[in-house]
Amino acid sequence: MPIHLPPLSRRAFLKTSLAAGVAAMLPGRLSAGTAAVDVNRVALLADTHVFGDPATVNRDIQSAETAAEALRQVLALDPLPAHLIVAGDCAALAGEAADYVTLARLLKPVRAAGVAVHLALGNHDHREHLCAAFPETRPKGEADVPEKCVGVVTTPRADMVLLDSLNQTNVTPGLLGPAQVAWLDRMLAARPKKPTLVLAHHDPDRREKPTGLTDTDALFQVLAARRSVQAYVFGHTHRWSVTGTGDVRQVNVPTTAWVFDKKQPRGWVDAHLEADGLRLVLQTLDPSDPRHGKTERLAWQR
Repeated sequence: MPIHLPPLSRRAFLKTSLAAGVAAMLPGRLSAGTAAVDVNRVALLADTHVFGDPATVNRDIQSAETAAEALRQVLALDPLPAHLIVAGDCAALAGEAADYVTLARLLKPVRAAGVAVHLALGNHDHREHLCAAFPETRPKGEADVPEKCVGVVTTPRADMVLLDSLNQTNVTPGLLGPAQVAWLDRMLAARPKKPTLVLAHHDPDRREKPTGLTDTDALFQVLAARRSVQAYVFGHTHRWSVTGTGDVRQVNVPTTAWVFDKKQPRGWVDAHLEADGLRLVLQTLDPSDPRHGKTERLAWQR
């Protein structure tokens, strides 16, 4: 049951009742037609924490507006990314139905611009409310993993396997579970040579009382055994970091909402899937931040 939202036709976008409220987000160059899309470019967001009431302020941040600013930055790219992925905690705190109504409204200009949107689930999400907000994602047959939202985003140069680490809504630690880990192993076995990124919301956490992924060891046993796996991508910590050493490299996508450490940026990542590696460009919501535009690169490991 993947949360994959295909692009909307411009006609369909303009026909929706909420379109008038978000049309201003579209850059002028998009309003006249379809912009070029780069099939090897992906916008990575995490921890948008959108409230149903866009005016809500939490921890001094109006998170619906900061998410909208990130999306405006994405829409200003030339060419546009073919995909936009939110690595969990799409909703504010308890995954209220209204949160996803607002999120859907914010995402409509992105989809209308020709960008496919993919949503992973985090501990502040609510699986049923999210699926209800996007009824087109409901499976027509049996789910790949019962009671989990998983899927694969395919691009010419690399694939991204999206996992669901939501265990209980508004309870911090995450869990994949044996069925999902086994499914992941099958997906990786099916692509032994193609570079693959694995994404979930929760961070690796091997502490006795974890606040991240409680079955980290089970996940990393699978990842380390597959040479095609190039990195594990996650959110949850509201930090930005790229760890290029160890059996499995790690990419921690920053939040667009509040930060726990004031030294951390708020923003998103412009990911370029290149012939020989992954280029990650940090896009801070504050363009004056000296880290804005800084690049990290991970060469494909063969």
